[in-house]
Amino acid sequence: MNIPEDLRYTQEHEWIRVEEQADGRQIGIVGITDYAQSQLGDIVFVDVNTVGETLSQQEIFGTIEAVKTVADLFMPVSGKVIEFNEQLRDKPELINQDPYGEGWIIKVEITNPEELNSLFTAEQYKQLIGEEN
Repeated sequence: MNIPEDLRYTQEHEWIRVEEQADGRQIGIVGITDYAQSQLGDIVFVDVNTVGETLSQQEIFGTIEAVKTVADLFMPVSGKVIEFNEQLRDKPELINQDPYGEGWIIKVEITNPEELNSLFTAEQYKQLIGEEN
């Protein structure tokens, strides 16, 4: 199971990578974990209609549809959804193939950076999903 050390993780299996901008803003790139995509199976559709909206931590920002189920996607931190990965419209399977790279789902302008401290580190996430060290 691939669990990159440089990300933060949620109990609902989203990840966030924070990028500092030259103007001081923090942009979070958000997706679902390798574990989540393996549990969902073949992903066939991603629905995000919250671009431009400011959402709170834990609010639903979209849904992800696999062959057998539909799952909600939750905001790892509060912020404004500024971009959806348009590649996923035609190729939702990118989430299965590359969940931490080309399979990212949204970018968010983080409004409360302190919330990052409430997320799991890679080590804590491994314990959550029962991965051996």
